[in-house]
Amino acid sequence: MSTATARDELTGTGSLALVSGGTRGIGRALSERLARRGHQVIALYRADEAAARATEADLGPAVRAVRADVTVPDAVAGVVADAVERYGPPRVVVNNAGVNIDKPFLQSTPAEWHTVIGTSLFGALNLTHACAPHMLDRPGGSIVNIGATTGLRPRTDGAAYCAAKAALLHLTKCLALELAPAVRVNCLIPGFTWTDEVVGRFRLDDDAAREAVLRHIPQGRIASTAEIADALEFLVDSRSSYITGQKLIVDGGQFMW
Repeated sequence: MSTATARDELTGTGSLALVSGGTRGIGRALSERLARRGHQVIALYRADEAAARATEADLGPAVRAVRADVTVPDAVAGVVADAVERYGPPRVVVNNAGVNIDKPFLQSTPAEWHTVIGTSLFGALNLTHACAPHMLDRPGGSIVNIGATTGLRPRTDGAAYCAAKAALLHLTKCLALELAPAVRVNCLIPGFTWTDEVVGRFRLDDDAAREAVLRHIPQGRIASTAEIADALEFLVDSRSSYITGQKLIVDGGQFMW
């Protein structure tokens, strides 16, 4: 296929996009952006019915919130099969679902590790495994795994999450090799972003706590969810048609060194 034709394939609208963890925080912003691009979006969620219904009400018929536990392969496969039957093969898959349990390593339990890794790593594996076979016959598909800066640099009290996100980054590279050339696979790594979860965990509504965080960010501010969606839009767009197996860090320069 010529370069021009391949790029044309990437700009089609009306195609299916799936976003895990797609009804809250960054995930909702990603669902919204893909819908604005013209995709039919399936936003997977695990439990928060209120957020799911609000997402559908606010974003309209281009976004369907579908309940599914991404740690259960059969549940994910069922959602994907139904979506493909309704809308055709996926063009975009965003693995955003994640769980974080902050606890010192020696106090953490195997069950907690299974919870964190089950969602943050196996969730991505399960959704990709269900979607990828439908994406190989037509070039131009894009899979974006949502990583974390803690997958690049360690921190205390978060070994399970750090390990899961580090593994997700390497999975990204492996999938970029195996699914090429039809599907590109990249990892989008947000830094501090204004979401309810981040505000609560890091007490960003407290001036002193927020200033302590900002001292380590050269840009001197917290990212908006729209800025993370900007990066996603680039990674699924024809402008990035020669980019695969890469990490795109959107953190205001916090981890440039």
